[in-house]
Amino acid sequence: MNPYIPIVGMVALATIFVVISMSLSLVLGPRRYNRAKYDSYECGIQPTPQPVGGGRFPVKYYITAMLFIIFDIEVVFLFPWAVAYRQLGTFAVIEMIVFIITVFIAYFYVLRRKGLDWD
Repeated sequence: MNPYIPIVGMVALATIFVVISMSLSLVLGPRRYNRAKYDSYECGIQPTPQPVGGGRFPVKYYITAMLFIIFDIEVVFLFPWAVAYRQLGTFAVIEMIVFIITVFIAYFYVLRRKGLDWD
């Protein structure tokens, strides 16, 4: 049980911080209620009634989010490999190099197509 005491302490500290922060924001925060504050907001797109046929929908925000998720998955694969690097053989190193090259080819393709530009 001793190894878990620091983890339990951090969870307790985080919980106390959240409870205190939320209660202080309720007590000390400004009380300015207006219509714009409670209006729907979706990624910078003004909520309007949709046309009958559906209409065009800008998906740039979602494509960018999916790209970042793909590169986060790369980190998920790289971290265990980095932890067990000394126990792995030459084959695992070559496989990881091939994986990184494949991901960077996709990354440079996205950069060349301006997939990460907001304009």
